[in-house]
Amino acid sequence: MGLNFIKRIRQVRDLLNVIISEKNTEKGIQIAQFLNNNLYNNPKYSQSKRLNAAEYQVFSQNGEDGIIAEVFNRIGTTNKYFVEFGVENGLECNSTNLLYKNWQGLWIEGSSSFYADISNRFKDLIDNGRLTVKNQFINAENIEDIFKSADVPTEPDMLSIDIDYNDYYVWKAITNYNPRVVVIEYNALYRPDTHFVVPYNASRTWDGSSYFGASLLALQQLADEKGYSLVGCCFVGSNAFFVRKDLVGDNFEATYTAENHYEPIRDYLYFKAGRPRDHRPG
Repeated sequence: MGLNFIKRIRQVRDLLNVIISEKNTEKGIQIAQFLNNNLYNNPKYSQSKRLNAAEYQVFSQNGEDGIIAEVFNRIGTTNKYFVEFGVENGLECNSTNLLYKNWQGLWIEGSSSFYADISNRFKDLIDNGRLTVKNQFINAENIEDIFKSADVPTEPDMLSIDIDYNDYYVWKAITNYNPRVVVIEYNALYRPDTHFVVPYNASRTWDGSSYFGASLLALQQLADEKGYSLVGCCFVGSNAFFVRKDLVGDNFEATYTAENHYEPIRDYLYFKAGRPRDHRPG
């Protein structure tokens, strides 16, 4: 292979990187403008007790980091302990940013490869006791045993559930632990007048289709039974936020129903501004 050919290959590679960078910049600008016009400057969100105007993204997939911060601004914290499962490598989930705010907690991840990645990447936080990681596949039958094995407090400040299929049933099975805040993925394909839940299958995982989880109405009704109020959903239409009823007070936008807080699918808004996320032990 000649030097001129290699040089040409490198030139093409560099040009492609420039094109990709420019396209990402253009997409980022378009999304920022859309959010500015339809979210941050929208009276529905900016002139109410809704949570969406507080959205921002650090490590979360969308604006969940900002909503979580705002929820705890309103109700305060106690033990600053979280539990999250379905974290993959830990770089795009709802509790990673909390580790930088001196929280501690438990991650549960079913993939052995992701578990190995977390164990290496977050070794400093694991070694100092701030982060516990369990490599287990979660179902409704074992979730509380996993909590017990990790010495999870009975009232952690936050529980985040995102396992892409049995989320509804796993939350329903958690009866001896009462987190103050619950963040859970909902299936926004189904509108707020529709009760939808997949049949329970302890070994089933997401197949990439729209057939997963539960509708917002189904989760709201489960939350009502468990003593929680639906206080909001992220603007992109992926995660719902529930606060224990004894903490709600006058802090959030009533009524606490799927009809009031539903946000439709806006997956086209997914974007990671800035450099790739990372954490290193040193």
